[in-house]
Amino acid sequence: MNNTHRVKAAADQAVRQRNYLRARSRALTRLANDYPDVYQLYLEEEKMADESMGKKWLDIDGNTSLTDTRTR
Repeated sequence: MNNTHRVKAAADQAVRQRNYLRARSRALTRLANDYPDVYQLYLEEEKMADESMGKKWLDIDGNTSLTDTRTR
């Protein structure tokens, strides 16, 4: 019984998290549509911050925006 309760609680938490992420994604889409210039500015700032830390961004085609400059 205790194990069943834990499994149900974990499943409920997963559903809540999924619903939250869906709602957040919809809200972000609405904001991007309502304020495209501000959204693009913030997106560029986040991209530059990530790239300065060595994190790669993928474009729509799956290509990374950073290139490997190491010598072999």
